[in-house]
Amino acid sequence: MAMTTDHPRPVPAVEAPVQIADPGPLGLSAFALTTFVLSAVNAGLIAPGVKSVVLSLALFYGGGVQVVAGIWEFRKGNTFGATAFSSYGAFWLAYWGLSVFFKPAAGTSADAVDQALGYFLLSWTIFTAVLLIASLRTNGALFSTFLVLTATFVFLVLGHFGHSESLVKFGGWLGILTAACALYTGGAGVINETWKRPLLPLWKF
Repeated sequence: MAMTTDHPRPVPAVEAPVQIADPGPLGLSAFALTTFVLSAVNAGLIAPGVKSVVLSLALFYGGGVQVVAGIWEFRKGNTFGATAFSSYGAFWLAYWGLSVFFKPAAGTSADAVDQALGYFLLSWTIFTAVLLIASLRTNGALFSTFLVLTATFVFLVLGHFGHSESLVKFGGWLGILTAACALYTGGAGVINETWKRPLLPLWKF
């Protein structure tokens, strides 16, 4: 009777999943700081003549860094964060592009420029309202950020369509509040992760 020798089959090595840091606080901080500076201009705290002070933030931090944060959110499988950070990063890059390259044709009235900017902002208002609905499944801090951001866009749109400096100024103050909400949410993420306990509440739904 033939004898057989059984050799154990090699067990394939199972690699542990790669852990990456949460890109959310980075994206929120980039959004908050850039929003604060531009909103300070809209609120009248910074003179319009030096409005270009926000352009470097819009290009490098609010734009570039936020897009990077959005790409890492894709890696983490967070559809909401990936969509929000990538899109608002693109918003800041578009704002930088408008400020640098947008040159109305000769004879274009100021009203026509306001209308064009109004439609530009209106598209972002609609997009933000969609994310506001999605944020109802996240936490109270993030929902508050998107709620105030939606209101900010609404008043900026009304200000441009109605050629109203007072409405734009009020939108600027709402933008400052938006920046504060975003910075709190991002700061809570950093502090809670560093301390390994929830020092700052996010009020998860």
